[in-house]
Amino acid sequence: MKPLICLFVMLVCTSAHAEQVLRFFSWQDYFDPAVIEDFQRNTGIRVEYESFTTAEQLMQAMQSGTAYDVIVPSHFMLNDLTGNGKLAKLDTGRLAHYKQLDPWLLSMLAGQPAAKQHVVPYLWGSVGIALDKAKAQAAYQEPLRTSWSLLFEPQQVARLLTCGVGLPDAPQEVTSLLLNYKGRNPAVSSPRQISKALQPLASLMPKLAELNNWAYIDALAAGRLCIAMSWSGHALMAIEKNPALSYLIPDEGAAMYIDTLAIPANAPNPELAYRFIDFMITPENAVRNARATRFYAPLPSDSALMQRFANEHPMQVMNATQRRGSYLLESLSDAQKAALDGAWQKLKAARQ
Repeated sequence: MKPLICLFVMLVCTSAHAEQVLRFFSWQDYFDPAVIEDFQRNTGIRVEYESFTTAEQLMQAMQSGTAYDVIVPSHFMLNDLTGNGKLAKLDTGRLAHYKQLDPWLLSMLAGQPAAKQHVVPYLWGSVGIALDKAKAQAAYQEPLRTSWSLLFEPQQVARLLTCGVGLPDAPQEVTSLLLNYKGRNPAVSSPRQISKALQPLASLMPKLAELNNWAYIDALAAGRLCIAMSWSGHALMAIEKNPALSYLIPDEGAAMYIDTLAIPANAPNPELAYRFIDFMITPENAVRNARATRFYAPLPSDSALMQRFANEHPMQVMNATQRRGSYLLESLSDAQKAALDGAWQKLKAARQ
């Protein structure tokens, strides 16, 4: 009997050691679960998924040395990550589907010094305004402007508080849009100027109905907010549940962001990471992930696949006019980021 027991134990141990596991750290609900299931079924590789809801959570995980095989940083985080040696260089020649990605997106990423060497685009979108126009106009008591002033001018925001105003817990996005609205570029602003720019929000923070990156979607859908700064995909999620809502890009333009796929420098299984990344950027899977998340797919807008997708989901494809009226979120220096984070924490403390 002992030999049989030993054989059984050896088989169990061998099976356990043979299982390949990929650790994936991504924004919450930022993929189609069926795509992950297909990857596991096709490759035999098990995906362990963990999520984050703020950029700070990802940065903290990277600073702590937590080991993941693939992460999903936004483009404006890349300077910090690469400068601190947190990302492995990426050999795009090992990605069979890299050449099918949108050249325009790749050119936008090329403006980030280390992006081409370390990441590929995954999903992208814009930051605009989610609006229940009827409710907002009733509270505002006159025709609404198509402007960021509705969220950045205290006197105008005060008129909308009765129907619910929300901001994301996203200091970089909020500050960038605020400074751009005022005609200034965050990238060339001093740390002191960045901190000072947020001061007008101090009186509004305690009065906001929502300051978070996820719960505000349900608040919009349920009618508890009439206006909120929103990522495009989140706005579309809310619109599906509440047709009274709309998503608009203000006259001053919207911010754009590109979320990417990257391999951390301490990834336990980089070989598996390459297989996973290539699977995720396969055009069919890219569209499936876009459809599930409501964000924009990283494929050329003139490709047959994207043309079909645009016909089915017109709000999920940014047209040429919208692209021209928008800008890519800036990367900040360590000093600028430290000033921004400090000022933002003070603003959040005012809500407590």
